[in-house]
Amino acid sequence: MSRQLCFVLDLVNDAALIEEYCRMHEPGSVWPGVIEHIRAQGVETMEIWQHADRLFMVIEAADDYPRRVASEAARQEFARWEADMATFQRALPNAAAGVKWLPMRRIFALADHIELSKS
Repeated sequence: MSRQLCFVLDLVNDAALIEEYCRMHEPGSVWPGVIEHIRAQGVETMEIWQHADRLFMVIEAADDYPRRVASEAARQEFARWEADMATFQRALPNAAAGVKWLPMRRIFALADHIELSKS
């Protein structure tokens, strides 16, 4: 069984930095240890969507997400990646210190309204 989680984050509002951030997330550009770390945490699928300086991340994760990652090498590579990404990212105003990606709350699902539209 899995669950869907959504997160939001802003980028530094600089066209060149945004372009570089997007390039760094293209297939083959994300470091292998980062991918290993993400999967080891129980992430089954992940997408990041971008509009201007706003990012939206959608995760399908195992029920026991986030799992502790056993590989020290993957944890270290992930930490280096996160430090590099911090150059491009800016936390939302209501984020706690050290928190970048904020969880979102679903307020609408079309499937919840299907029966209503059939009447």
